[in-house]
Amino acid sequence: MNIGFIGLGVMGRPMAENLIAAGHRLTLSRVKESAKYLVDKGGVAASSAKAVTEASDVIILMLPDTPDVEAVLFGDDGVAAGLSKGKLVIDMSSISPVATKAFAQKIEALGCDYLDAPVSGGEVGAKAASLTIMVGGKETAFERAKPLFDAMGKNITLVGGVGDGQTAKVANQIIVGLTIEAVSEALLFAKRAGADPAKVRAALMGGFAASRILEVHGERMVKGTFDPGFRIRLHRKDMTLAVDSARALDLSLPNTAATQQLMNAAIASGDGDRDHSALIRTLERLSGG
Repeated sequence: MNIGFIGLGVMGRPMAENLIAAGHRLTLSRVKESAKYLVDKGGVAASSAKAVTEASDVIILMLPDTPDVEAVLFGDDGVAAGLSKGKLVIDMSSISPVATKAFAQKIEALGCDYLDAPVSGGEVGAKAASLTIMVGGKETAFERAKPLFDAMGKNITLVGGVGDGQTAKVANQIIVGLTIEAVSEALLFAKRAGADPAKVRAALMGGFAASRILEVHGERMVKGTFDPGFRIRLHRKDMTLAVDSARALDLSLPNTAATQQLMNAAIASGDGDRDHSALIRTLERLSGG
């Protein structure tokens, strides 16, 4: 397919690379030094989101936050300015479900289809083409996009209508955030009690407490290696979406709110660009460590 890809960050670069490897033709926006290798692999650099859209049948966005998606879609020389009937826009960013529905209405009014398809799996999953992809939108649009999703992920689910993919992603981030917090507390408890956290983690991996978070992020906590796969400030953004959505729904999510506040503290302490497993550092500081 002729694909436009906008958002070549930590996640976007390997996702675009996997699409090129699968034989698709990619037009790329915002090609910085870190993404120039994609041009060497066959991608074509374009001057604007509008130019990307004009050259493509399917346009994929992988951007940090809701305002970024809105600006790329509807700003000057944005995606909407380059659309013609029959094109498909896929937003794989993690943003507001409410805003997603509004964006989709505007794009569909131009005679195009819209899918929200946020992902889980981090940089490791993006590189391995093993992402979990949660999709919202029409089934016909989903079937059209399925070969592209297959090139980037393994667990691919059409959750429901537009916005439902983003709702699933927020739910995912609640579970991941609270589990990171729980693993942090457990390993800090083990250390303060005089046990070796590495050995405690190894023991727990064989029991009912085993999880991918304990496996991957627990190892980072033990080793103290917090180079970002997924930055705390980006996870805080997702937890804020959860807290704001809960307020709109008159829903109590007390532990989600508490973990969001811990992430606020982590960012205030200078850890915002560390991996979200670095939340353990905030809890250490709270305990006088």
